[in-house]
Amino acid sequence: MDVAIVGIGIHPFGRTPGLSGMQQGAVAARDALKDAGIEWKDIQFAFGGSASSGNADALSNELGLTGIPFMNVANGCATGGSSLISAYNTIKSGLFDLGMVTGFDKHDRGAFDADPEALGLGRWYGEVGMMLTTQFFAMKIQKYMHQYGISKETLARVAEKAFLNGSLNPNAWRRQPVSVEEIAGAMMVNDPLTKYMFCAPAEGGVALVLCRADKARQYTDTPIYLKSAVLKSRRYGSFEVFAPSQALVEAEGPTYDAAKAAFEMAGVGPADIDVMQLQDTESGAEIMHMAENGFCEHGEQEHLIQSGATRIDGSMPVNTDGGCLANGEPIGASGLRQVYETVLQLRHAAGDHQVPGEPRLGYTHVYGAPGISAVTILQR
Repeated sequence: MDVAIVGIGIHPFGRTPGLSGMQQGAVAARDALKDAGIEWKDIQFAFGGSASSGNADALSNELGLTGIPFMNVANGCATGGSSLISAYNTIKSGLFDLGMVTGFDKHDRGAFDADPEALGLGRWYGEVGMMLTTQFFAMKIQKYMHQYGISKETLARVAEKAFLNGSLNPNAWRRQPVSVEEIAGAMMVNDPLTKYMFCAPAEGGVALVLCRADKARQYTDTPIYLKSAVLKSRRYGSFEVFAPSQALVEAEGPTYDAAKAAFEMAGVGPADIDVMQLQDTESGAEIMHMAENGFCEHGEQEHLIQSGATRIDGSMPVNTDGGCLANGEPIGASGLRQVYETVLQLRHAAGDHQVPGEPRLGYTHVYGAPGISAVTILQR
């Protein structure tokens, strides 16, 4: 049984002092219901996640106490992707016909404050400074740049593209273009990554309405079909955030495994994808994820990014809404934002940041600590 997305809703990302994270989630949920032409009482089940704004199931207090099963999901930055996969599998099983996926958050300013013991690590891991994700990301991209010849200018060009795309997206947080020179010359956070090369904890909410594909046109004239939805965790030897050591023989990471399985499930390949959203916690992540998801060979990113291939009008548009760099990362909503954007693109309704040529196939990828990747492939 196939699954379709028939309603989408979003609360703009960034800072909204007057609303809690949960209230932002409720705004997104109501918009998604309206988009599908239904009411909350029509929803048969829901999955959702939030890292800092309460249990997602408490949205029922805002939307209505209808008695449905509403399951909370927590999976780091892959929370949104995990919620979507849970709902996808629920409909595929035949248990329910119509459901909602939602995610929202409202994070404090500053870096995420992770707890090593919650991830099975000793307190020593935080005491020596390794719990600071900016440091890990910098170490990983340093290693990658050395291995594959990626330049610092290319790191800056990833961020430049993100802010340019964000300036075209009315729901983005960062809506001002920033030049390559300013990005490269900004305050260094962890070498080689400057402050403009990192995303920031943020606020926002996203909701999606899913249903059985054979019922999709009851709700919308432009259903978008989930051709695959896959989540994988790390294998021994993969080099992932919060790893206490690195194996002598390095294995492929969870992104590689999730992408391979998703393409097989959908019966398509990387060359068939028209628009893609890839996790860009920082500039280096987007570069590495281009290859890990199968869209190029390691090292080819240098030419592709410098040539403009990843821009909205390029041959392989990446993070068309500005990605995490321009939107920030509210953990519960971030992966669902990627799907929201891809649905817009496949509906040909993305406005100023619309990919030309009427895209038909879209791809989303989200990565979370301590080594979880979720991938979806969507088709018009």
